[in-house]
Amino acid sequence: MTLSEIENATSLVAMFLSRADRMGDAPFLVAREDGDWRPLSWAEAARRVCLMAEGLRRIGLEKGDRVLLVGENRPAWCIADLAIMAAGLVTVPAYTTNTTADHLHVLENSGARAAIVSNSKLAATLLPAMLNSDCAEHLVSIDPLRQEQAGQVRFHRCPDLYEGDAAAARAAVDARIAGVTREDLACIIYTSGTGGAPRGVRQHHGAILHNCAGAARVIAEDFGWEHERFLSFLPLSHAYEHTGGQYLPICLGAEIYYAEGLDKLSANIEETSPTIMVVVPRLFEVMRAKILRQMKGQGRVANTLLSRAVALSQRQSEERTRPLLDAIEDTVLDRSLRPKIRAKFGGRIKAMVSGGAPLNPDIGYFFTGLGLPLMQGYGQTEAGPVISCNRPAAGLRMDTVGPPLHGVEVRIADDGEILVRGELVMHGYWRNASETAKALQDGWLHTGDIGHLDAKGRIVITDRKKDMIVNDKGDNIAPQRVEGMLTLEPEIAQAMVTGDRKPYVVALIVPDAEWAAEWGRAHDRDGEWREWTEDAAFRAAIRDALDRVNAHLSVIERVRGFAFADEAFSIENEEMTPSLKIRRHKIRDRYGNRTDALYRG
Repeated sequence: MTLSEIENATSLVAMFLSRADRMGDAPFLVAREDGDWRPLSWAEAARRVCLMAEGLRRIGLEKGDRVLLVGENRPAWCIADLAIMAAGLVTVPAYTTNTTADHLHVLENSGARAAIVSNSKLAATLLPAMLNSDCAEHLVSIDPLRQEQAGQVRFHRCPDLYEGDAAAARAAVDARIAGVTREDLACIIYTSGTGGAPRGVRQHHGAILHNCAGAARVIAEDFGWEHERFLSFLPLSHAYEHTGGQYLPICLGAEIYYAEGLDKLSANIEETSPTIMVVVPRLFEVMRAKILRQMKGQGRVANTLLSRAVALSQRQSEERTRPLLDAIEDTVLDRSLRPKIRAKFGGRIKAMVSGGAPLNPDIGYFFTGLGLPLMQGYGQTEAGPVISCNRPAAGLRMDTVGPPLHGVEVRIADDGEILVRGELVMHGYWRNASETAKALQDGWLHTGDIGHLDAKGRIVITDRKKDMIVNDKGDNIAPQRVEGMLTLEPEIAQAMVTGDRKPYVVALIVPDAEWAAEWGRAHDRDGEWREWTEDAAFRAAIRDALDRVNAHLSVIERVRGFAFADEAFSIENEEMTPSLKIRRHKIRDRYGNRTDALYRG
């Protein structure tokens, strides 16, 4: 499929079926089963999509009905998503980490008449919400589920929906989607709620297709569009993975491998050899720390090569190269350090695109210097979600998020807010006219992000408008910049800084568990870091890390005090979103008294 075909596709389903007709028996969706990676072909996926679409209509669902989709990343998720749309319905993706209360909010707000769930474990959280909702009537299970688990809800097994004549199902889907346009609603994606109750973003077919075409153009022009392979591991219920990890590979005719989980991600990367990965910064902060620990024991030569690789990447990014010397250094690195690192990432990586949260430039320099191009994207669910992306052709500056994608207009408001216009912009929030009116004004999406455009038209993000710290003297401080620098220190795994209407900035710190274990052994301490937070020597080590960061911060940004969290911020304790951004309001609710005490001491 050419760029033109993607740009002119009428709907996501039409695009998928066109690609499936062309790809036929080529592998499409690949997951590990019984120890082996087993592919599902494009043709078989298309057959299942059409049969399931007609099965959903057969149980009584009608055009425009919303269907909740709850499941892990797997081939069945992709098939169900496409089948919902092929039936003329609207997908409502939901996180597997949702509580019953979360599910109830999404069900009632969306008015979903049905839900598709992958297994009994996830059904245990979903079903109480369905039984308490006024709208949910049908439950479809992908894996076996006992009838009695469904309670009062009408229960259907996914294999039953695959019954019927495949040719007739395809004809019915073709006839139905012939009337679907790019303006029609494809899905309602609920934001992950960093600051309150999630809102349903109305994403139309054109928004996602526009994103895919813009991203495909970057790949084609900067890296070459060949036989691509993606490894899907971020939640498909998140707009970033939904577009970048599912529909972009469909547009490219790529294979999608499904990771077995974050705990097996490193092994999965090495054995599946992806060419493109959609990632989040937190993952690469952890990977960088792991690589640095491994390199410590490999001698002076290896560590010197690593330092030179990172310095070279920084010079190239900042366009201050030394042509002859840098060419020699590049050659040495290509023959020594880089092949070993690239092999750990499967050996075929063209680009890793980081999104969902700000990427510290030092992380970008680190991996790009090792021969693993790490580009930062920028966007939000309300914009498809990708607005811009760093790319080599535009000058790979790590302190920017690159130029807007093709066909995206960006301007900066008088107060510094980034405004966006184009087909990628949502049609509004579902059943929320007041919030829609705030976000969409005169055709422009008000992103809530503060930034500017550099001389080459690349977007530079300062911070979230609502997250900006304003101290008691009226100075603006970007917390994410300070937090990103803190978490680069080996002693610190996570951090949240605060200081709104206060005289200075303080931090809540989660020590790095592996560093802390080493510290404990060196200081004859038993237990773990939670037991040492009052230990003067332990606190001094953390204070040293803060001082190293403070040396590179302005006077108003410097962290003057710190407290320890009781545990790591995580999805399970609701202090991180599923895309691994910290939930500031949750953390403030839990630790506000502790950080406030730093101003009294």
